[in-house]
Amino acid sequence: MAADGGRSGATRAFAAHAALDALRGRSGESGAVHSNKPHTSKMMANRSKMSTKRKFVADGVFFAELNELLTRELAESGYAGVEVRTTPHRTEIIIRATKTQDVLGEKGQRIRELTSVVQKRFDFADGAVELYAERVQNRGLCAQAQAESLKFKLLAGLAVRRACYGVVRFVMEASAKGCEVLVSGKLRGQRAKAMKFGDGYMIKTGHAGQVYTDVAVRHVAMRQGMIGIKVSIMLPHDPKGVNGPKIPLDDVVTILEPKDEPSPESILQAQQAAEAAAAAAQAAALQQQLLAQQQAAAAGPPQPVDPAMGAGF
Repeated sequence: MAADGGRSGATRAFAAHAALDALRGRSGESGAVHSNKPHTSKMMANRSKMSTKRKFVADGVFFAELNELLTRELAESGYAGVEVRTTPHRTEIIIRATKTQDVLGEKGQRIRELTSVVQKRFDFADGAVELYAERVQNRGLCAQAQAESLKFKLLAGLAVRRACYGVVRFVMEASAKGCEVLVSGKLRGQRAKAMKFGDGYMIKTGHAGQVYTDVAVRHVAMRQGMIGIKVSIMLPHDPKGVNGPKIPLDDVVTILEPKDEPSPESILQAQQAAEAAAAAAQAAALQQQLLAQQQAAAAGPPQPVDPAMGAGF
């Protein structure tokens, strides 16, 4: 049974590699899926039958492998993250990118190929998984997009200092509160070192650091060796939650303008006017009552009625 499981896992891995090679259009290159765990696809296929603990593990492994695949495949398309939405009937995968047209491909060919690769790798049924592409609204506030941009600038031969300052300036112009770019490796010469470029305000610790800071890490294979890139962006506060978190920072105190209070003279005048209006209304009611009494007295007492006339004789 163990040998059969390993053979089936190898078959699925081979199918994923072949599909990815066909997607790239070149043969002989290793695929983007490097998982040697044949049980992952079975866990995702039988997700509804497993315990809660195994379900969390399966979701985490699935997301990690999917994110690694899309990071390698869609690097040039401005890949900026993925979101997995699981429903009882199907699984929806939303790919966030700056160039959604490149993700979709010509007439949707590339997104269909990616869907086929994910479906075969994780043993999804036909129509059980769907991939969608979503455009990043503000790529200047997306750390992953800026890390990919810096990566391709360095691969193109641009100077490290110039490339990093360009990214920092672009991020700060996109209404970010702060930005920090860390580059480490053999930047110049055989001695490895780290260079840090920053601007603005940056919170790294506490709950605010988790909510307001967007961090992305990339590795660049240069001729002289591997270079590491880390981009951190401090997002602005947005009450609508579009460009940043809705919740405000803990140390931000907003002082509201005081309300316009009326002066004592105006209050006294208003009270006097109200008292005068009440007195005038009371006097008018009393005068109307006296007039009614006078009219009743002028009419005289009522005439007595004869009992015989009342009896009809």
